[in-house]
Amino acid sequence: MQAQGKDRSSPILNVIKLIAAGSAAGVLAAAVALPAVGGAGVSAKSGMEMLDLKPEDLAEPPLSERTVLLDANGDQIAQFYFENRQSVTLDKVAPIMQKALIAIEDFRFYQHGPIDIEGTTRALIKNLTTGGVTQGGSSITQQYVKQVLVNSAETPEEQAAAIAPTISRKLAELRYAMAIEKKYTKDQILERYLNIAYFGAGAHGIQAAAKRFFDKPASKLTLAQAATLAGAVQNPARTDPNVGPKSRALLLERRNVVLDRMAEIGTITKAEAADAKAKKLGWKDVPFPGGCEESEYPYFCLYVQNEILLNADFGKTAKDRLKLLQRGGLTIKTTIDPKMQKASEKAIKKYVSPKDKPVAAQAMIVPGTGEIKAMAASRKYGNNKKKNEISYNLVADMAHGGGPGFQQGSTAKAYTLATALEEGLKFNDGFPSPAGYTASGYSAFKNCKGKNVGDPSHEVRNSSEGGGGFKTLQTGTWGSVNTFFMRLEQEVGLCKVVKLSKRLGLKRADGDDLREFETFTLGINEVDPVTVANSYAVFGARGKYCQPLAVTEVKDRYGEVMRFKPKCSQVMDEEVADAVSAVLEGVFTKGTMTGVGGIGRDAAGKTGTTDGYTAAWFAGYTPNLASAVSLGDPRGAFAHDLVGVTIGGQYYGYVYGASISGPIWKDSMMAALKGVEAAKFHPVDQSRFGGCTDECAPKPKKKDKGDDGDEGGPDVGDPSDLADWFDDRRGDGNGDNDRGQNGDWGDNPLLPARN
Repeated sequence: MQAQGKDRSSPILNVIKLIAAGSAAGVLAAAVALPAVGGAGVSAKSGMEMLDLKPEDLAEPPLSERTVLLDANGDQIAQFYFENRQSVTLDKVAPIMQKALIAIEDFRFYQHGPIDIEGTTRALIKNLTTGGVTQGGSSITQQYVKQVLVNSAETPEEQAAAIAPTISRKLAELRYAMAIEKKYTKDQILERYLNIAYFGAGAHGIQAAAKRFFDKPASKLTLAQAATLAGAVQNPARTDPNVGPKSRALLLERRNVVLDRMAEIGTITKAEAADAKAKKLGWKDVPFPGGCEESEYPYFCLYVQNEILLNADFGKTAKDRLKLLQRGGLTIKTTIDPKMQKASEKAIKKYVSPKDKPVAAQAMIVPGTGEIKAMAASRKYGNNKKKNEISYNLVADMAHGGGPGFQQGSTAKAYTLATALEEGLKFNDGFPSPAGYTASGYSAFKNCKGKNVGDPSHEVRNSSEGGGGFKTLQTGTWGSVNTFFMRLEQEVGLCKVVKLSKRLGLKRADGDDLREFETFTLGINEVDPVTVANSYAVFGARGKYCQPLAVTEVKDRYGEVMRFKPKCSQVMDEEVADAVSAVLEGVFTKGTMTGVGGIGRDAAGKTGTTDGYTAAWFAGYTPNLASAVSLGDPRGAFAHDLVGVTIGGQYYGYVYGASISGPIWKDSMMAALKGVEAAKFHPVDQSRFGGCTDECAPKPKKKDKGDDGDEGGPDVGDPSDLADWFDDRRGDGNGDNDRGQNGDWGDNPLLPARN
């Protein structure tokens, strides 16, 4: 009969339980205690040899470090991180912090080897006498190994395996610890542990924890603060002060345990411990923002972020590049200029309210380098719809975190003007431009695949700002006359205009191919301010195209620097670009911007208002800086046009390019260029572009005979004669081909633009 009484587990059974629990004490008990329990009296060393505990090298991938974005002046504007960490050397950690951690985690750290046999045995005895696992015996070295394994894990499964309570995992940890002790000094191990440890509240490493908890660097921590952080590493989830009052109370309790322990082993006096325990927790809850939503320049930040994710220079795959951005510890110097950025923001705010549904967006780019100096919008970046925030990049294309863009409107006419000058036309060449224009046939326009895309059933009309009559390259541009540009595009060829536009960097915001229809010159393609500004920058740079540049320098965590230079090429004859500038200068003094005026230095530009007033643009440049401003409703430009709208507190019956976008451009450019020496446009080669060829304006009709103008051309004052003359010269077209639009016209109306 079995004796009655309290069930007493044998020492061996308790050891087995500890081993099964996977604790440091349990595993070491197998190496240390089991021989003694068995009565063999073998040494701890013998027990370790029995378990084949030999050093094994540990792979130590670089820790996740925050990536910082700097403006052109070197000031921080944003940061990205997977883990909030800023690694520091041990001399940047307050000595009291080092002592506090050692006191509570491994007070014999500097005396023992990779495994604290004494501490582990003490823990084992404690656990055996209490009948459970109440005390661990891991050294700081072992804890460091565990953190490395957890941080190296790529998947949740790997992370679980790194902390699994198994004998094999614990034995591997011990082997790694033995190798670490051979590889590094004690100070180096302590430094690495302080940088890898998690303290709670999203703070990884002692520097981030000191700033997050107490708003100070690790080098300035006091005794009470050091004890708080030393106490937090044991169970950071339980004592996370960010969670709430209960967790903060637990952290305070844990801090006092650390202080008592420091006093117990003589690190501090009992009086010092009592004084520190009397202090409040002191949790500052310092925010540590990350991501573009916290940046002062969110739209530019989004552009840079996406530029890195798209650029193979930062990694072979998108996953590699994201990992580098979030964990690589990069310092990225960018092109953004705070002065120019503020100039843009101030001008936009003057005319458009953040509460308005229509949104204004602007980009500023340096001709000849492609450097993006400003990216601003009227609405704030964010996800709060009640505050009218918007969560994508209003200034850029979809590839850089943007939206579908807005139809370009008449700012696209500059590309047709440039093509005409490139093809040999002169300033005073022109055509009669009646109120309406209809293609003579399907073959009047051919896309770059040779397909007929003329539409003889569609009439293009002039807007109220662009009247008819005989127009030249100059007067047709200044007045932004639709019918003139349709005739000019027909004359030089649609495909040539498309190809030149592409050379200038024009592309759709959604990444699709440009729509090559007869109304291409009127700006039917949806584009973004960065693209338009950069295309106009080519004129300012005398024909040199440069890819938009947002990043100039990247320094990695080891101090290695990679610099990015402008990527430019000559895509247009310098003299042609000069001629374009000469014509576009007149827009301020003789054209659609006359009421707004210039900026007091050489400048050229073009207004753009789409058909139906769905969007309004202004794009312009000086030799120093190019800029484009768009205005439209992101809810849907066709459903929410700019007719009968109140913007910035002012009512507009119709919004033209010169109504809001033009004034924003003027005010922002004047402020951005204040203090910058004014550069001048290069003089035009009048022998090449002055006068006219065979498309000269007709001579006035002689009045002495009172005839109908049978000598030399139509009577400029007679609209019917102009129309007849125009019809005779434009060709008939065979009309036997389809439009080649594949139904797009009806599904996605590509309507002509106005001024």
